[in-house]
Amino acid sequence: MSAALQPVQQRTNIAWIIIVASGVVAGLHIWKLAPALPVIQEQLGFSLLFAGTLLGVVQVAGMIGGLAVSLLSEVISQRRTLLLGLLLLVSGSVLGGASQDAYILLATRIIEGAGVIMTTVMGPGLVRLHAPLKNLNMAVGWWAAYMGMATFLGVFSTALVLQHMSWSTWWWILAALTLLPIPLVLKFIGPDAPAGTAGMREAARRIGITAKSGRVWISGLVFGCYTVQWMAVVGFLPTIYEGFGLSPITSGLITAVVGGLNAVGAIISGSLLHRGVNGRTMLLVGFVLMAVTSTITFVFTYPPHLLWIQMIAVGLFSISGATIPTTMTRVAVDLAPSGGSAPASMGLIQQIFNIGNFTGPMLLAGLVTLTGGWNSTWWITCGFALIGILLTIGLSHRNSPFEAMNSHQG
Repeated sequence: MSAALQPVQQRTNIAWIIIVASGVVAGLHIWKLAPALPVIQEQLGFSLLFAGTLLGVVQVAGMIGGLAVSLLSEVISQRRTLLLGLLLLVSGSVLGGASQDAYILLATRIIEGAGVIMTTVMGPGLVRLHAPLKNLNMAVGWWAAYMGMATFLGVFSTALVLQHMSWSTWWWILAALTLLPIPLVLKFIGPDAPAGTAGMREAARRIGITAKSGRVWISGLVFGCYTVQWMAVVGFLPTIYEGFGLSPITSGLITAVVGGLNAVGAIISGSLLHRGVNGRTMLLVGFVLMAVTSTITFVFTYPPHLLWIQMIAVGLFSISGATIPTTMTRVAVDLAPSGGSAPASMGLIQQIFNIGNFTGPMLLAGLVTLTGGWNSTWWITCGFALIGILLTIGLSHRNSPFEAMNSHQG
């Protein structure tokens, strides 16, 4: 046992940086599709409804697979689950690039979705195991930035690259890129001790204890109140700006910048947590700012010469909202109840906030269809911001997880 535990105790900055890089690489496979979708749709000849299914199927894997992945990690270890996730992403991207049929491409997206959920559920727990304690909040802030970084890099690079090569070639290049973290994980991230198949019953028991924890569910709902808003707004930005007459490349660049600002906000938020700012305050301020900036973004119909005001507002919406995933990711690593499972805690939270990712765009599309314009978007963002504020207040009243956040700081 001591040999298995010893590498876990070797906390280094290079280890958590590699884990964050693995998350960014996984996120690239989510965001590579949206800019390429018009080209793929024309080539393979499928409907707009099927295109929406292609976009959403990765999130479906996250909605249903979080606890299953946490059980797998208990049996084979968190590091092996991360490696398996990366290998599934490689396989899915290689097969996807070779697809000449829409349904085969859909199957490869399901494979990629499984890879994404394995990689991202393992990330926070592995960061907690391997980041130096004095840098833990900062490291978690960088982990929380992985999706924003992946949005910027994935949307922007795909939009540019497809001007010069086929989408299939780009899928294969991303598969090769996904191979790069694997030897680094093997070298710099020490193995954690798995329960093994003999311990599956005990692992399932720990997961069951975790699934009964009210704090875990509330934390997932707080996270979901953020993802509903962010994914709905950012997911439709290209459509919104093309409606203003901007080119697809320009619309994609704006979306990429907004995603990148979310990463910047997460890194700043991690630094604030590192300096001892209260997590409850971070959440409340984040939800209030998301409500205010989204209202400024959508309540007015901006003439073309004032469109820059809306762009600034939606950028502030993204950067301020990053306080929420950063804080909740940091809280999640300490939420497992006594006798419970830390990976299961993150897995359950991941399932809940992926429901937000999946349903947010659909809710917004339905509201826009009902009201006839994007001006009603603030109804959704403000509504979920209010719910998030109430849940945050409730979470902090009893056995507050925020009190433990700064106790780890050296």
